[in-house]
Amino acid sequence: MSPIKLFEEKKVRSYYDAEKEIWYFSVIDVIQILTGTDRPRKYWGDLKAKLLKEGSEVSDKIGQLKMEATDGKQRTTDVADTEQLLRLIQSIPSPKAEPFKQWLAKVGYERMKELADPAQSLDRARENWQKLGRSEKWIQQRMTGQETRNKLTDYWKESGVEKQDEFALLTNIIHQEWTGLSVKKHKEVKGLETQNLRDHMSEAELIFTALAELSTRQIAESDQAKGLVENAKASKKGGTIAKNARIALEDKTGKSVVTGENFLPPAKNKVNE
Repeated sequence: MSPIKLFEEKKVRSYYDAEKEIWYFSVIDVIQILTGTDRPRKYWGDLKAKLLKEGSEVSDKIGQLKMEATDGKQRTTDVADTEQLLRLIQSIPSPKAEPFKQWLAKVGYERMKELADPAQSLDRARENWQKLGRSEKWIQQRMTGQETRNKLTDYWKESGVEKQDEFALLTNIIHQEWTGLSVKKHKEVKGLETQNLRDHMSEAELIFTALAELSTRQIAESDQAKGLVENAKASKKGGTIAKNARIALEDKTGKSVVTGENFLPPAKNKVNE
């Protein structure tokens, strides 16, 4: 997910990598908040040169992600995780340094609370979707699908599938089977980059995704699938059930279930251009 976090009512572009369980924050946004400068990019360029001269490796470890710029377009920008950001803050003289460190800790703490109590995460997600203008019907379907997804990943964990790349592989098998597209290709069709694919699915896409993942779990449980190979077979079977249902519906309606529609703002909605 790519949310906007607020520090003292000022935006900090952020991205949470669910697989690595790491927050990344826009370095430019943080510098602008701490220094108050209207030229944060120049400040960051000068700071990187200074750190390099001092032999610091902090700037070398800074990554890059595409985030929404002020013109509404997705542009590549420097990002830092919490540890890297804390080290950078030490190099920036600012009265806001300590309050910002406390804010960073709070962001991490809120995420830990959500992991311990998934209901908090769902409540927060519902609130965000409402703010984005999603209908209650869509929100309910999205949450139902997430519950189905969670039960499937719980089974995978219990059956010996532990690595995040294995989760991604199994997810892609299911998705490829029922849609005919990989997750990456489906995102491209919708004009998405770092956005969560499911947050941009139509009601029908959410329903068929849930059907595919529900079928996968029940088949895996019936077959007592263990490990990656056996769960991959169950994933393909589960995806096939949803594919057959999709084809049957498309034959009756003449409409494609898999669509390029998304919820991106019109100004940056590539699909609608």
